Order: sequence, then C-alpha cells, then structure tokens
Amino acid sequence: MTSSDLWDEATAQRYDDDAADMFGPQVLGPTVDFLARLAGAGPALELAIGTGRVGVPLAERGIPVTGIELSAPMVARLRQKVDEATLPVTVGDMATTTVPGYFTLVYLVFNTIGNLRTQQEQVECFRNAARHLRSGGRFVIELWVPPLRRFPPGQAGVPFDITARHLGFDTYDLATQQGTSHHYTTGDDGLIRYGASNFRYIWPAECDLMAQLAGLELEERVAGWDRSPFTSDSESHISVWCKP
Repeated sequence: MTSSDLWDEATAQRYDDDAADMFGPQVLGPTVDFLARLAGAGPALELAIGTGRVGVPLAERGIPVTGIELSAPMVARLRQKVDEATLPVTVGDMATTTVPGYFTLVYLVFNTIGNLRTQQEQVECFRNAARHLRSGGRFVIELWVPPLRRFPPGQAGVPFDITARHLGFDTYDLATQQGTSHHYTTGDDGLIRYGASNFRYIWPAECDLMAQLAGLELEERVAGWDRSPFTSDSESHISVWCKP
C-alpha cells in the first residue's frame, strides 16, 4: 500500500457527479484526441483509472486500454459502464502494481500523481510507467503547476473553485510540499458536505528529474490538451516523456 488516500464507497458513488465538469465534451474531447494520437493502435495503460472518465472513451476509439486503480469501489463504478473483457483493471497502486504486456502509451491524468505523498513513491511511479512501455512508447502526465505565487506571507491556503454549489481551497506546507484539498459541496437537499484529499505537489522540473531516473526523455510539454504553449504563467502542464 502506498501513502495515497483510499477512496471509499461513498466517495466513489459521488465521484462522477462531483466531477461532472471534467466529463464534459469540451474537456474530454481534447484529452482523448491527444492521447489517441500518441497511442496509435495501442495498447494503452491508464494509471489510477478511477471510474473510467478517460479510459472508457479512449477504448471506444478502438484503442485497447488496461487500467490500474487503488480503490475497488471506483472500479465497481467503472464496471457499471464497461465489462472486464472490454477494459481490464487491476486493483493496486500506481507505483508498484504491474500488469502483463508492454504498451505504446502509459498515462496519468487530472493531477493524480500527487496522490502519492512521498517523493520516493512518485519516482517509483515513473519507473513503473517506464517498465510497462515499449521502446518508443510515451508516458503522459496531466498536472497543475503549484500556485505558490498567490500566497502572501503568512497565508496558508488558496481557493481554487468558488461556485454556488462548491467551495474548494488548498492548504500547503511549503517545507514538505504536502497539501490538502478542502471541498465544501452543497447537495440537492441544501446540506453542505465536507471532504478532503491529501497530495504532494511536484514542479515540472522535478518531474523531468523523476523521468530521467526512470530512463525516460522529455519529448513535449504544453499547457493543456489543446496544445497551447507552456509558459511561465501556465497553471497546468501536459508533459510527454519517451522511452528510448
């Protein structure tokens, strides 16, 4: 078991609704297009596949997809969408769990590598991706850039979402790169539900060093799935590393 939070049945049941914006075609379309181009004929492996938000539509493109997922309840939600023969999933962590075969693409989306809360585990995740890749295959990560420029001296938290139904903010320990996302969500019954998840943030340059330790080479870095340029002002990045 790694240091990742383990999402329970209640969280898994709410996940698709709570993350509804991420299931919209304006988000999923560019994401799947980007990954399908790199996967070619496949096969592809998704680490932390969750409920299949990306894996299911990628498989519908005709690309064989396999998943690894720590939370059995999340896999049960995925199984309501697609069967094991169509999209096989192994329950386990993204740093050490292996599956048979070699892949043209291994990918990890929606900031999920941060769920591994130690640097060593994150390095092992890169190594795990590399051991599953064919020569010439790619490892892709979607990750936010830590918004530390928003922090005045003495401030510990920063909001990331303020809507009528949801208030979210992150708190950070800058010495350890540990953080917690706090979510206050208003349900249909008017009651406010609190939830939290823990993470370790990573800088893009730190990702490149992890990739180097795993024998991977940086091929491309863009700001989003639409391939917009990555700059000093970018709040996220899509990074692609290749296995020689």
